[in-house]
Amino acid sequence: MANLFMISFLHLLIGIYGVAGNMLNDNFNILEELENLDINEEDVEPSWTSERGGKVLVNVDSFGAVGDGVSDDTEAFRKAWDTACSTPKSVFLVPPGCHYLVNATKFKGPCVDRLVLQIDGTIVAPDEPENWDPNLPRLWLDFSNLQGVAFQALQRGSNSKNLSPIEHVNSQTFIQLDLTQYNLLKALTIDSSSFVKVKGLTIQNSQQKNFVISKSDSIGVYGVQVSCPGDSPNTDGIHITGSTNVVLQDCKIGTGDDCVSIVNGSSNINMNRIYCGPGHGVSIGSLGKDNSLGIVTKVVLDTAFLCNTTNGVRIKTWQGGYGYVHGVRFENVRMEDVANPIIIDQFYCDSPKPCQNQTSAVQISQIMYRNISGTTKRKEAMKFACSDTVPCSNIVLSNINLERKDGTVDTYCNSAQGLGYGVVHPSADCLKVRGEESYTKKCCGYEEIDFSAAKI
Repeated sequence: MANLFMISFLHLLIGIYGVAGNMLNDNFNILEELENLDINEEDVEPSWTSERGGKVLVNVDSFGAVGDGVSDDTEAFRKAWDTACSTPKSVFLVPPGCHYLVNATKFKGPCVDRLVLQIDGTIVAPDEPENWDPNLPRLWLDFSNLQGVAFQALQRGSNSKNLSPIEHVNSQTFIQLDLTQYNLLKALTIDSSSFVKVKGLTIQNSQQKNFVISKSDSIGVYGVQVSCPGDSPNTDGIHITGSTNVVLQDCKIGTGDDCVSIVNGSSNINMNRIYCGPGHGVSIGSLGKDNSLGIVTKVVLDTAFLCNTTNGVRIKTWQGGYGYVHGVRFENVRMEDVANPIIIDQFYCDSPKPCQNQTSAVQISQIMYRNISGTTKRKEAMKFACSDTVPCSNIVLSNINLERKDGTVDTYCNSAQGLGYGVVHPSADCLKVRGEESYTKKCCGYEEIDFSAAKI
């Protein structure tokens, strides 16, 4: 009903404002595209169920794994993987109640059909530099070339001994990593794979990115929990790169960097019921570093809670890059004490030295923010810092209500074009369409509508 009202009301505006209606009609078309931007989750799910019935159990203990957290169980895991990967309808089992010490390992496919990885125990990494595999210095558990594989954890009650004291959820298994002395280490990677489902895993204390989805298609991630200290640098929770048709649902993420980061070559990303905090929010980017190509399209975040994060929903690009970000919708997001709730930054510069001014930029367009509310720590609740030469366009704001506990809030715009409808607080009058002045009018007894159009 709300969508129907919005569409009818915009048609009314087009009729009332005549010449300006032509421009509003363009915006209306964009709104329809953003309203109808949906990703089909059915395309992500494997077409088979993952129960153990009728399957071949491949237990790592049967290949010599000790599970005392001290003995090196890497070779046992490798042997068990080789067997499970080549056996139809097999279950690679990591039994509950044990801690398995596993060094950096690549688990390669393709495997025969319907492989299940049942990770009920705890997998831990070496904690001393001399024990780390020098041939794999930047990753820990790397899974590649898989198709139709399910990762899942034992369903436990909230009194499970394996639960972190600050993370009270119903189904968890821990993949633990505590390696502060390693550079650019990634904990869990799924690479060059398709139709993979990951459910109920917990990843703790990665030195850098916790969970990476790379060059893959049709990946479903459900009930995954990521936990790192809030001051740990570069510990992105779930990092998506070069991947399509990815669903993240019911995930709880607390890190020292982006809870979710989506970078170049990614499209059709659907995020539902995401909890983020601490961390740097949900980010598209960074893109365009070192004059590189950056393309991200069709991203939806629907229903999220962000608490005490440095950013809320963010798009970040470097000067000098090229490409585009378009077709993005952030909606039904609640924020609590977030420093930058809504931010587009085309001047992103994560460098100890000032970044050089450049005219090229990744183009940002067709971005919708809808039903976003909560509290911010800073005066600028919304910030659209866009390139003078490649402005942001077709930004849509609807039903925004952001407050600051100890003061007023406002919106910053630079070369940002768009419109607002419904309640938009703080006001976004600084948004413009095609360089013309922005204005606010009252119409037909409805709420005050903030929008931009050419002068009549």
